[in-house]
Amino acid sequence: MLLRADAVPYLHELGVMDRVTARAGVYPPEYYDDETLAELDEITLITDELDTSGHLQISKEVVIAQQPDLVLGEVDNLSRSTLSAVDIPLISEPAFCPAGMDTPSFDDIYSQMSLYGDVFGQPDQAAQANEALQARMDELTAEVDADSGRTAAVLYPTVGGGTTYAYGTKSMAHPQLEAAGFENVFADVDERVFEVSVEELLGRNPDVLVLLYDAGDPEEVEAAVAELAGAEGLSAIQDGNVMTQLFNFTEPASPLTIDGLEMITDRFGDEP
Repeated sequence: MLLRADAVPYLHELGVMDRVTARAGVYPPEYYDDETLAELDEITLITDELDTSGHLQISKEVVIAQQPDLVLGEVDNLSRSTLSAVDIPLISEPAFCPAGMDTPSFDDIYSQMSLYGDVFGQPDQAAQANEALQARMDELTAEVDADSGRTAAVLYPTVGGGTTYAYGTKSMAHPQLEAAGFENVFADVDERVFEVSVEELLGRNPDVLVLLYDAGDPEEVEAAVAELAGAEGLSAIQDGNVMTQLFNFTEPASPLTIDGLEMITDRFGDEP
């Protein structure tokens, strides 16, 4: 049973989506090709009810009723320990485990693919998928100017006003920016995600802004930053070097992260 969308790209690559008997949560179609969307349509959606913070609301009883051999994705109100008490194992993406990741990298994609390959008895398919992903990474990064001197920041704005978040070295945003040829202006921040002020952004003044969001109108996401008091002084906004990107195209590490890298390089690869 899926409680989050994070594992879908792996399961699709391994050809085991037919093992999923139920799902809950939100699965934005922008993440998937037609084949994956067709696979998802075959899986019963139990609930997509989210709270005001965007977190899935589902009870232990609902999950137990599905009699899953395995749950993929931990949610706030249904922990690993809760499911373990009723003998249901859970796998969560490492980035979302309590300890997080010390140094996230694209290698984590290959490790997680191998893990799912072992879990679902498809180690050879996992190895083939990893070879294809590595070849794609090599092709993408071969075209990147690693010495461009350009800087960037990855932010998560709050639409409608509120906190703006930035991503440091413990997030997948950091290696993704590096692979795209940018220096992360928050490369000195040893955290995954943290609150950031306009004053801090102005002080670091990135050349490029990548704005993450989970759902909704990307124009509203961009406006949430552009309308912050003082944001007009940011070089990225003055030069129009701002792009929006759905969250899973950056985090957690998955084949979608490589898609996100390609989007960034397509958008900014020809800039001086």
